[in-house]
Amino acid sequence: MSVASRGQRVTVPELRDRKGGEPIVVLTAYTAPQAKILDPHVDVLLVGDSLGMVVYGLESTLGVTLETMIAHGAAVRRGSEHACVIVDMPFASYQESPAQAYRNAARTMADTGCAGVKLEGGVEMAPTIEFLVKRSIPVMGHVGLMPQSVHAYGGFRVQGRGEEDGRAIVEDARAVADAGAFSMVVEGVIEPVAGEITDLVPVPTIGIGASPRCDGQVLVTEDLAGLFSDFTPRFVRRYADLGSALGDAAAAYAQDVRTRRFPGSEHCFGVPKRARLA
Repeated sequence: MSVASRGQRVTVPELRDRKGGEPIVVLTAYTAPQAKILDPHVDVLLVGDSLGMVVYGLESTLGVTLETMIAHGAAVRRGSEHACVIVDMPFASYQESPAQAYRNAARTMADTGCAGVKLEGGVEMAPTIEFLVKRSIPVMGHVGLMPQSVHAYGGFRVQGRGEEDGRAIVEDARAVADAGAFSMVVEGVIEPVAGEITDLVPVPTIGIGASPRCDGQVLVTEDLAGLFSDFTPRFVRRYADLGSALGDAAAAYAQDVRTRRFPGSEHCFGVPKRARLA
């Protein structure tokens, strides 16, 4: 069933109840126009801190600020009508203490109108997740490859290959679910581990570079649309090549401007109708 046919926003409880049911469709969104286009087709619009790389050209997500996330989150909320809007908590906005996490998450929800926040971390972040949930902040967890910890990993590396590493990720997922997260992203984890997590936890798992057995999937919209070409992760399926189309359009426009074919009289104000027909 499409989101648009439901006539109202998807809620956090509805998403939680989708465990084991119809797969949950998630895409990232960073602007109001983008949100408006994607909204009829998805269950969740995730305002990801990936915007640091995709929109601002940063090398990682670490330079994204809370103010930036709030600005983009508010834009996505205004541009959408049906999807549940979740906003990423950026690096250093929640790790210091549960109290810090609450202040920043509460501000994010109040200023954007989003339905919940997403934060990275497993066992070590479980007390913070529980603290937030008990204070009416819905939390989407994030385990496996966590981009905010990229330097600790030594780069964007697939997680769960070794038995010990796999066990640790499973325990992270269990802790996040037990702490009260309504769902969790499972990123960059080998398929058997991601599948085990999905079978184990009672809340929906949203895979990205994980397993088709997850309860839903998320991709960065610019990746699937061919608008971000710095690199294409193995787990991305490109559904369009809008980057090339945009480049072709820009080239055609530039040629028309340089040869004075654009603008024409039909694009100008105050030009007599006869001149327009000439």
